[in-house]
Amino acid sequence: MLSRIGRKPIPLPDGVKVEIKEDKIIVQGPKGRLEKPRPPLVEIKVEDKEVKVLPAEVQKRLATKVKAFHGLARALLNNWVVGVYKGFTKSLDIVGLGYKADLKGDTLILSVGYSHPVEFKLPKGVSAKVQRGAGDVQFQIILEGIDKELVGQTAANIRKIRPPEPYKGKGIRYTGEKILRKAGKGGKK
Repeated sequence: MLSRIGRKPIPLPDGVKVEIKEDKIIVQGPKGRLEKPRPPLVEIKVEDKEVKVLPAEVQKRLATKVKAFHGLARALLNNWVVGVYKGFTKSLDIVGLGYKADLKGDTLILSVGYSHPVEFKLPKGVSAKVQRGAGDVQFQIILEGIDKELVGQTAANIRKIRPPEPYKGKGIRYTGEKILRKAGKGGKK
């Protein structure tokens, strides 16, 4: 009754400490500190330079749930360890004539085809850099942080401001994202 992912121990790099409390887990490293709620239905043990996630002993009717939570808890804990050691980045491309991005403090100001500039306040724990793009990319926004979930959700919220449209591909997209293009009116022959 073990998940394949959950079976693997999580190696702790130098400078990373994991502390398990009653209801939360604290992970500290060179990049920062994460304090997260403890995942249910699993036991977490810290032994010399690795962390092991073990399924909790429960009744048979909860066995499939325990297996799912086992793999999930291990993946989340691994993301927290990697985050405080290396950090995570996500980059977005702004494509469209006249589309601009600027950063003032912790507020991202986007001019993406609306009658007014859109201001997006970055959440605590996420930093951004704005740089000029190359080719059809006008600007590139690079988000960085130690919490993978928060960095990814922030990128999704920024993309939601002006998602790429299918005719010319204008909008905000993830770097490397492929946009399915449509032919438009002149495409029928």
